[in-house]
Amino acid sequence: MSPFILYSDGKGSIFEDQSLYVVGRSGWDAMPIPSDEWVELPKGGQLYELPGRRGIGIDVKTGEMRLCDKGWAVAAFIPPAHTGFYLAAYETAPDAPTLPLFCYTAVGWHDNKFFVPATRIENDIRQECGGFDENKIETGVEQLLKAYPHNRLVAHLANNCALTYHCPAARNYFIGRWECPIPSSPACNANCVGCISFQPEEETIVSTQDRLTFKPTAAEIVEYTVPHLETAPFPIVSFGQGCEGEPLLMWETIRESIIEIRKHTSKGSININTNGSKPNAVKALCEVGLNSIRVSTNSARPEIYLPYYRPNNYQFEDIIESLKVVKSFGGWTSINYFVFPGMTDSVAEYEALRQLIIDTDLDMIQWRNFNIDPDWYLGKIGVIDSGEILGMKQLMQLLKEEFPQLKYGYFNPPMERIKGQYDIDFAH
Repeated sequence: MSPFILYSDGKGSIFEDQSLYVVGRSGWDAMPIPSDEWVELPKGGQLYELPGRRGIGIDVKTGEMRLCDKGWAVAAFIPPAHTGFYLAAYETAPDAPTLPLFCYTAVGWHDNKFFVPATRIENDIRQECGGFDENKIETGVEQLLKAYPHNRLVAHLANNCALTYHCPAARNYFIGRWECPIPSSPACNANCVGCISFQPEEETIVSTQDRLTFKPTAAEIVEYTVPHLETAPFPIVSFGQGCEGEPLLMWETIRESIIEIRKHTSKGSININTNGSKPNAVKALCEVGLNSIRVSTNSARPEIYLPYYRPNNYQFEDIIESLKVVKSFGGWTSINYFVFPGMTDSVAEYEALRQLIIDTDLDMIQWRNFNIDPDWYLGKIGVIDSGEILGMKQLMQLLKEEFPQLKYGYFNPPMERIKGQYDIDFAH
C-alpha cells in the first residue's frame, strides 16, 4: 500500500496529490514507509498543516523524490495509546515558524481514508475521545467543587485542567474513574527544551498550559485522593503532571500525603511521574508506600539526555538509580520514553536502552510520541547525523524478543494489572 501525499491550502482545507506517494522522516532523512506499517488514522487523530514547509513525496511515474509545491505540508496527531513509526517528511523554508509542541506523524490518503505509520501500543481506553461525556464532566466538576470548596488543587484541576485544557486525566477524575492526577510542585530542577508548562519569553514557542502556581498541602492532597481510591474502578493516584514542575522537589509533602492516604485506605496504587532526579527522595517515598514510578526520558544516552533536559544539580545516573530504588522495594518501574523516529530507533540508542533495561530490571516502556518540532529539537540538542537506524517497528520487536517480560504501553497500570494479569483488557 502506498498512500498519496496530503497538502494544505493554508485556509483550513486539505487535499491529496495523486502524483506523489507519501514518505516518512527518520532523523533528518526522508524514506519510503514499508506497506505493512500503515494503519488507518485512529479515532481522535487530527491533521495539522505545517506552514512554511513543503511535503516530500515519491513521484508516482518516475519513482524519484520531489517536493509537493501545491501547498503546505500536512502531518497527523495520533491519539494516546498509539505510537508513530515515522515523522512527516518536508523541507522547511528559512522563514518558517517553529511548530508548537505536538507530535508530527507522517500521514497519507488511500482508498478514501487517512493512514498513518503507527501501532496501537496499549488496549487501555482511558484517554479515548469517545469515552468523554461533556455533561458528565461538567456535572462532576460542579459536584466536587461543592464537596471541596476550599481545596485549591480540586479548583486547579477543575478550572484549568479539565475545563480549559481538556486534560484527559483531570476529566477522568471528575467522572470518578481510573487515574487521578495530583499536581504538587510549582518548581522544577530541569530546563527541558520542550517543556509543556514553562517556556522562556525569548523562545519562539509557547507552553501548551500554565504551570501550577502554589504549593499544595498534604491535607489538600489527602482530602480528594482518598475518596477517589475508595470508589473509583481500577484506581491510581499520580503525582507529577504536565501542569507542574518536578514533584520530587516537594517530596516531604508527598511523603506526608502517602502516610495519611494509607491511614485511610489500602486500595489502589500510588504512582509518581518524575524525572527521577532524587533517588534518596524516591527511597523515602517507597518506605511509606509508593507503588510505582514513571521516569521520563528522551534517551537512554546521557549525551542526548543532558542537552534536552538541561538538569540543575542532578546527573543522568540519578534517574537510573531512582528506577533501581523502586525495584528494590518491589515496586513497578516504567520509563516515559519520548519516541522520535530516527533517534529512538538508532543502533546507538538501542544498545543504550538494552543496557538500561538490564541494569534496572525495568518493568515497562511507555512509548510516548515526542511532542516537538523535529528540526527545532535536533538543532537544540546538536544532532547532525543520528547514525544507523533499525526502524521503530524492528526496535520494538528486538526488545520484545530479548526481554519477553518487559511490558509495552502508554499509561500507568493500576494495581490490578501490576499484581495480576497485566494484559487484561480492564477498561472495556
